[in-house]
Amino acid sequence: MLITGVTGVAGFNALHYFQARYPGQVVGIRPLQTWRLVGDGIVAIAIEDVAGLHALFDRHAFRSVLNCVGNCALKSCELNPAMARHLNVQSARVILDCTVRRGVRLVHLSSDLVFGGTRGGGHVETDAIDPVTIYGKTMAEAEELLLAADPDAAILRISLPMGPSFNRHAGAIDWIDSRFRHGRPATLYFDEVRSCTYTDDLNRVFERFLAGDESGIYHLGAPRALTLYQIAQVINRVGGYDPALLHGCPRQAAGPMPPRAGDVSMCSDKLLSILGRQAFQPWPAGADVFPSDRRWHFERPADETGGVQRIVERLYRYPAEVHSGNGRCS
Repeated sequence: MLITGVTGVAGFNALHYFQARYPGQVVGIRPLQTWRLVGDGIVAIAIEDVAGLHALFDRHAFRSVLNCVGNCALKSCELNPAMARHLNVQSARVILDCTVRRGVRLVHLSSDLVFGGTRGGGHVETDAIDPVTIYGKTMAEAEELLLAADPDAAILRISLPMGPSFNRHAGAIDWIDSRFRHGRPATLYFDEVRSCTYTDDLNRVFERFLAGDESGIYHLGAPRALTLYQIAQVINRVGGYDPALLHGCPRQAAGPMPPRAGDVSMCSDKLLSILGRQAFQPWPAGADVFPSDRRWHFERPADETGGVQRIVERLYRYPAEVHSGNGRCS
């Protein structure tokens, strides 16, 4: 199988998961400029190298593709819409050109930010999309392209994938952690709401779809939604960082660029009806690391210890003894 976009959090963690599960059968591709990401099965190739990608498909005879390519840097996409369209739309077109003619199973990752978050969250797959950012608009454009070109493809809308990044400063956890770790403040929003999901859980759902034949759009959101401010509270306290480094504000106070979405939490009942079980452990796992109010990260017991290892154990992964329920959207 092929995994594209392995420099992103979802692709990076999926690559390690599938290579461990299927040794010697998984290839990941990364941009040429990301030279630090090396290892068995990792190929450096530009997504616009159509001939090179076709040659890669012919060489390995891939049977399935997990397409994780995309640029989710909101400000960069706003400043450079052409770049956003190239990485989020044209890349999907190139992958489709390789998969459709060969009958290869395609599972494509999209985003909760195809919604603007103006309708109170709990979005289902049939809700009208209304993205407010260039990133969200280009992801929506890619969805439309895939639905038209490959009706058998599965499009999985994910929220913030919670796991490690390859460079320790990409993705939600590592970006916020990097700010606090270096003594720099971070300002997050009280009213931007996301359905954070452990990458371990995402990987198992990816595997189910890559091996299956379900098509169309599915939401992959955990059953507990959090604001960006709450996410930062968790990272601040679990990491044992100075609580004064975290600042909060409404998203309207952030300025006009990039525009911020509101409550884009997703309901995953369509997915759960197929699986017959709850696929996602709420992030973070355990009531002891979930904020109760806006000053929760200040209120630490004297014997509470934090640090990078605790972030790894509780925020990248969840304790084995904590199990998810079978909750559905209300």
